[in-house]
Amino acid sequence: MILATLFYAGMNVSIKFLDRIPSHEVVFFRSIVTLVITWVLLRRKQVSPWGNNKKLLIARGLAGFVGLILYIYTVQRMSLASAVTIQYLSPIFTALFAIFILGERMKGIQWLFFGLAFIGVVLIKGYDSSVDLVLLLLGVASAVGSGLAYNFIRKLRGQDDPLVIVFYFPLVTLPIITPYTLSHFVMPSGIEWLMLLFTGLFTQFAQVFMTRAYQLEKVANVSLLTYLGTIYALIIGTLIFNEVYQWQAIAGMALIVGGILASILYKRKFDTPS
Repeated sequence: MILATLFYAGMNVSIKFLDRIPSHEVVFFRSIVTLVITWVLLRRKQVSPWGNNKKLLIARGLAGFVGLILYIYTVQRMSLASAVTIQYLSPIFTALFAIFILGERMKGIQWLFFGLAFIGVVLIKGYDSSVDLVLLLLGVASAVGSGLAYNFIRKLRGQDDPLVIVFYFPLVTLPIITPYTLSHFVMPSGIEWLMLLFTGLFTQFAQVFMTRAYQLEKVANVSLLTYLGTIYALIIGTLIFNEVYQWQAIAGMALIVGGILASILYKRKFDTPS
């Protein structure tokens, strides 16, 4: 999951440089790259790309599509750290959905850790004039879509190869988004072509590692590690995009890291037989 968050950080940088390209077009190109790479990898492994549990695979693809297109839209229009931190509410929705979809349970103290991490997200976001109510709601909707997608990935554990799960994202997305993209096409130029390629490549690696992580561990535990992306966003935003953060951001980082470490340590202690 740590590797996945690093590759997603690379994806965020690429998206941020594509502010002239509409979000649906970024998703379109990213889906094409993912489709081609995953198809080749599946052929090499001699694994059927169509999967076993098609209903869940399609549901995962739809939830992932909603989460991604809204996320890209907010990244292009907010400061990077704000967009990332709002979307990283997804672990909270992941844990909530896991109660009903997967039958997983959380101890009361773990909800406290979630609360600390959530407070950290709020503090990091701080006061940002680039975030209006509509963008905020779109960011939350993106987190909801991601939370659903992560639960479907976990439910598919043992049923389908991780590459098949990744393959279904572009398989579901392209029929939905292609007609609108072609009729509202903005021609990329220069470095934008390279950034579009990087967006697809970084996401491909991130999805493979993320999918494997969610199949190996309970979603509530794995999803906490996604908060590392907030720290990456703060560093990238400062060094590359000249974004300035107040003291709330530092306090938020401490709360998020503290919440992650506390939850991991508690989980290990709770799962260790006496």
